[in-house]
Amino acid sequence: MAVPEEKVELIRGIYDAFNRGDFDAAIASADPQIELVRPGDLSPLIGAKALRAWMEPDAFESQAVHPLEFTVAGSKVLVRQRLLARGAGSGIEMDIESWTVWTLGDEGRVTRMEVFLDHHGNEALKAAGLSE
Repeated sequence: MAVPEEKVELIRGIYDAFNRGDFDAAIASADPQIELVRPGDLSPLIGAKALRAWMEPDAFESQAVHPLEFTVAGSKVLVRQRLLARGAGSGIEMDIESWTVWTLGDEGRVTRMEVFLDHHGNEALKAAGLSE
């Protein structure tokens, strides 16, 4: 999977599956040992099963992540995204812009996801190899 457009379409398909609640389809392209590096001091999640369980809504009545911009750099795809969610019970609405760096392995499977809340994306750009 060397063509940037194919990488973007793979990642776009994952967002689409997640947003329609088809979490099995969302992890279909995940390496069995995928690593999700969450923002803040949260420990990483390792493995497709852990990622699948994490996707299940618990604190949110509804949740969707909309990709806004894709940048391909070698085996990495940097996505600027917008999270829209509504709290279960509280009804509090969230609208957060963030970044995810997706790393694809040689077989075209997602091996790593790193989520960044930095509103300028500086750390995400570094992780994607797009800045110093």
